[in-house]
Amino acid sequence: MAAGLDSDRHLERVQELTQALEALEDGPAKEIAEDAIGAIVELYGDGLARIVDILGDSGVAGREIHERLVDDGVVASLLLIHDLYPIDLQTRVREALDTVRPYMESHGGNVELLALEDGVARLRLVGSCHGCAASAATLELAIKDALDEAAPDLAGLEVEGVAGSGDHAATPTWMSLDAVADLSEGALRTVAVHGAELVVANVEGTLLAYRSRCAGCAGSLGDAALEAEILTCARCGRGYDLPRAGRVLGAEALQLEPVPLLRPAGSGVKVALGR
Repeated sequence: MAAGLDSDRHLERVQELTQALEALEDGPAKEIAEDAIGAIVELYGDGLARIVDILGDSGVAGREIHERLVDDGVVASLLLIHDLYPIDLQTRVREALDTVRPYMESHGGNVELLALEDGVARLRLVGSCHGCAASAATLELAIKDALDEAAPDLAGLEVEGVAGSGDHAATPTWMSLDAVADLSEGALRTVAVHGAELVVANVEGTLLAYRSRCAGCAGSLGDAALEAEILTCARCGRGYDLPRAGRVLGAEALQLEPVPLLRPAGSGVKVALGR
């Protein structure tokens, strides 16, 4: 844990210094600093390349050490920077999408990788996610977050089927929600997160989160009933199909407000809310 915190602090410091350098006025001092950084990066890259080569020539023991280094997040980032990571970009992009696919499917949608050309991934949101009000948050937080972690060397991202969230929307961020980690299948729980009331349901083993506000009567869903995948408001009796992004049953054009929720391996439960 301490090593991870140290790495985070080092990364933050590097980002701060990089921003400070970029803010400097053009001139000899800035050029020298940029040249020095470039030379240091090249030196470390050459050293890492030699380490990888030596490990590759060291038989089974060397390969085991190499695998351990690749599994280390900090080392993996350095290997990516110097084009020494052993897993190609397309494989890492597909694996990243696989990590968020359960969330997409839980809301009746999915994400497809259409193409990967010149380092730019072209994706398409399909199903209930296509064009829905939560698409922007889904892309920005779930998909982009996963790609940033698994494929920081990705040059760009183009997505079809994303509805704009509007200029008034607050920028969401991930927040811990471990209070629902033990929620049993078929159960419903109301939780407060940074002043927002949410209802979280476990539908066939998948956790789904929504704002606790009925789209019909605007009442709280804290005392709503959950039967299979249908959430029924105790006040107006409207039923909402949770796996279909909270769409109301019947002909009304009503929908609950979905909240992105992810359960990364070993990282607990996280939801995305605007601050």
